Amino acid sequence: MSKQTTQPIGDPVEILLVEDNPGDVRLAQEALEDGKVRNHLNVVRDGMEAMDFLYKRGAYSDVKRPDIILLDLNLPRKDGREVLEEIKSNEDLRKIPVVVLTTSDAEKDILRAYDLSVNCYVTKPVDFNQFIDIIKKVEEFWLTIVKLP
Repeated sequence: MSKQTTQPIGDPVEILLVEDNPGDVRLAQEALEDGKVRNHLNVVRDGMEAMDFLYKRGAYSDVKRPDIILLDLNLPRKDGREVLEEIKSNEDLRKIPVVVLTTSDAEKDILRAYDLSVNCYVTKPVDFNQFIDIIKKVEEFWLTIVKLP
């Protein structure tokens, strides 16, 4: 007896992952590949590259607008806090949900992120399996339960 799989209907959800740690990128890719929602994951490695992607500058002139952004705070060249502030102060970009996914559990980082209108703040666990589980839970909540603009 053959096993049938069903493909989700419609365009894949566009996800922008802003992460400089190659290990965390790989784990996020693996978790999202096994997810319930068809998605297209774009990865940028620093804050400047994230803004180029969002403003469709240079090599990113033909990219699709992300439906959701997974943002690390501790990034090279332009800090994730600055990226969040710029996104949420831009009339067009601020409607994109931003999930901070970071190792920092510092109260000042959490408060600042919410002051800047982050949609969700998640602390990355150091354990491999817990990290995969967190990504899957973020995907399940933000891509199957929440209605994205």
